[in-house]
Amino acid sequence: MTLSEEAAERLADIVELQPTKNKALQDRWGMESGSDVHQYLESELKEYYYRDEDSLIRATAEARAIVTGEEPEEFEVHMTDFERLVFAVAPGPEEESASVVNVLHRLREAHGDDLETDDGDEPGAKDVRRALQALKRKGVVELIYRTVPTFRLAVERDAVLLDED
Repeated sequence: MTLSEEAAERLADIVELQPTKNKALQDRWGMESGSDVHQYLESELKEYYYRDEDSLIRATAEARAIVTGEEPEEFEVHMTDFERLVFAVAPGPEEESASVVNVLHRLREAHGDDLETDDGDEPGAKDVRRALQALKRKGVVELIYRTVPTFRLAVERDAVLLDED
């Protein structure tokens, strides 16, 4: 997706201000309301941002690469505790991708009875799918369609720095 000059400048604002809120972007961009910001983000920058569990706006790894003009050797990514567990067991970029159920089995093998979601519940396939999709939006997991959708890391595990925000 090719960005207009305005969209590229606004993407740079997101990278600079992250984690941020609609209000900060509203002020920076001179918009009338947070709804205008949300509408702009969804129509122009949907592929380049995500909201964390606190609804703060964050740039994807791809967005940061576009703004800096280079592919970073390391990515700083904000993850929930459960997303970190899923990231730790997801197949690496050179491995065969795995289904949601396979990743759930890997989680159970690695963590046994100590495994729980961010809400404190025992995780199921729906929770793992949600975490994998969140990691995909953040640019560190890729989706590969086979007989069923499968996932694997899009970057080397050690290239990801966990944002402690």
